[in-house]
Amino acid sequence: MSSPQLLDRPATVTDEPAPRPGRAAMRKARSHRFRRQTPLLARYLGYVGYFVGAGLISGAVVHHPLDPARYTQIAGCGVLVFLAATVLNEFFLARHRPALPRMLQIIGASLMLSFGIGMLSGGLQHFDDFPDRAAILVPLGITVSFIAFVLRDAETSWRRIFSPVGMAVLVTALITFAGLRQLAAGISEQPEGGGHSHGSEEPAEHAEPTAGDGQNENSTTTPAPQTPTSARTPGAGEKEGHSH
Repeated sequence: MSSPQLLDRPATVTDEPAPRPGRAAMRKARSHRFRRQTPLLARYLGYVGYFVGAGLISGAVVHHPLDPARYTQIAGCGVLVFLAATVLNEFFLARHRPALPRMLQIIGASLMLSFGIGMLSGGLQHFDDFPDRAAILVPLGITVSFIAFVLRDAETSWRRIFSPVGMAVLVTALITFAGLRQLAAGISEQPEGGGHSHGSEEPAEHAEPTAGDGQNENSTTTPAPQTPTSARTPGAGEKEGHSH
């Protein structure tokens, strides 16, 4: 075969095996497949657990002085619910499971975040009922929740706490504290009687019965003796028997 014919002849394509995907690609494929197979109920429980836990903590933080033993138990239940939701979302439903140090950091930051959200939401909700306490809880909740969020976020360094954004959050918390203190002072000067009851108030003492009241009670409770019909004598003008 001549050289021009060799040049015009197409090259033979050899069937070479495709390269195997690397470990990173295999992990990514498994995570996507696992994400598609994650049951709806698990995602629902992980989502609702955050709100239920924060709600329990918020109520317990605000109402703690009324019944410390009871609301300590409620706060503990809220912490357990919030941490359970964190473990479910961050470790079982997550695409990539973090290492042990990062896992402990997430759990600690989540616990801190739950209390920050509880103080913020509870203080806002019950400001009229506990103005002095709520004036402290709201700015403290803003600060604690921001710090906890920065520590929990995997894409943010802890140094961002002292960044301009962190300073802005701190200034906002201080301004909020000053404003709420003024509002609390105005509410404290108003006469009591507002708010809602939580069952801790003692029942109002009943007025002691007076002499007249005692007589009225006796008259209502003790019926007057009635003369039997058979023993009753007919009065003047009445005839024995029945009348038509």
